[in-house]
Amino acid sequence: QVQLVESGGGLVQPGGSLRLSCAASGLISSYYGMGWYRQAPGKQRELVAVISRGGTINYLDSVKGRFTISRDNAKSTVSLQMNSLKPEDTAVYYCNAYRSSITYWGQGTQVTVSS
Repeated sequence: QVQLVESGGGLVQPGGSLRLSCAASGLISSYYGMGWYRQAPGKQRELVAVISRGGTINYLDSVKGRFTISRDNAKSTVSLQMNSLKPEDTAVYYCNAYRSSITYWGQGTQVTVSS
């Protein structure tokens, strides 16, 4: 059974930092692209950052220069370092693993940026 478990969300003030982590089990993570999505209230889920099997990285324009995605295949984890957080980054963040037509999702972790 595949599981993706996120951790590291919480409440942070504007300008602060958080690090999200996602632990994958039940799959060989090196065979999958990994990514982070987010969904704010009343909005569609959007791709924040993705790292392919080969290590190619892409970011949502609004987070470029502030967020960094990384993966550790030996530990089957993917992380998202978020710096200079803004109120508009507030959302539920979801971990994602994909390979061809197969996609897995974590349960999500809440990130709230507020003073």
